[in-house]
Amino acid sequence: MSAAPSVRTGIGWDSHRLAEGRALILGGVTIPYDKGLDGHSDADVLVHAVIDALLGAAGLDDIGALFPDTDAAYKDADSIALLQDVVGRVIAKGLRVDHVDTTVIMERPKLSPHRAEIRATLAAALGVDGDQVNVKASTGEGLGFVGRGEGVAALAVATLSTAS
Repeated sequence: MSAAPSVRTGIGWDSHRLAEGRALILGGVTIPYDKGLDGHSDADVLVHAVIDALLGAAGLDDIGALFPDTDAAYKDADSIALLQDVVGRVIAKGLRVDHVDTTVIMERPKLSPHRAEIRATLAAALGVDGDQVNVKASTGEGLGFVGRGEGVAALAVATLSTAS
């Protein structure tokens, strides 16, 4: 008799301020806009939230411990490459990615024209089919740093199970 698979869930959240002179990268996709996200790496809040959700579900450390902003090696780092590193760590623990659900919170630009590409990019980095990744968008309804157009936030939930 084989044991039932273990299912684990993790949540991730990240935010970065918008700044002039930076590219706006969300889910590994560069989105045309007059501002980008400010941070030590490429500041991809969506990928950072996914990374923390995966790490949480796997019972591993957080993104700041693995890829500290005090380490020059991660200056302007490609967050998709960091995500692929984390997926490798998840697999090494005998786990597989079952599903990732995300929400990006920003006033502008509109995410809808880019959602399919973001979903495909995330799915490829996660090593899963596109229907195992969901990308949603919301606004701050004029409230807080997001509502004032000062920054972008993202939430992610990852579901992992024991690899079979």
